[in-house]
Amino acid sequence: MADATVWDRVLEGARSVMTREEYRRWFAGCSYAGDSGDRITVWVPSEPDRRHIITHYSDLLEDGLKALGRPEARIHFVVAGYGTDEDGEEE
Repeated sequence: MADATVWDRVLEGARSVMTREEYRRWFAGCSYAGDSGDRITVWVPSEPDRRHIITHYSDLLEDGLKALGRPEARIHFVVAGYGTDEDGEEE
C-alpha cells in the first residue's frame, strides 16, 4: 500500500478485527478528505453514521493512528455535503 493514505492504513488495521459486514456497514461509505498533520478529515454519509462511528470505533481508530506513529492526530468526521460540523467535535 505504497500510495495509501493514513485513513486507508488505519482502516486496514480496523478491518482485521471486524466482521466483513460490520466493516461494510460503517466504513464502506466513508472517504478520505485530507490530512493536515494533526487532523485527518474523513467524509461520512450521514449524521447517524458519524455518531455511531465516533461512539463505537474511536478507540480502535485512535489505536490505529498510534500504531502508524501518529498519536497526536485526530480523525475528524464530516457529513458529506454539509461542510464541517457546527460543534467542532473531533474524534
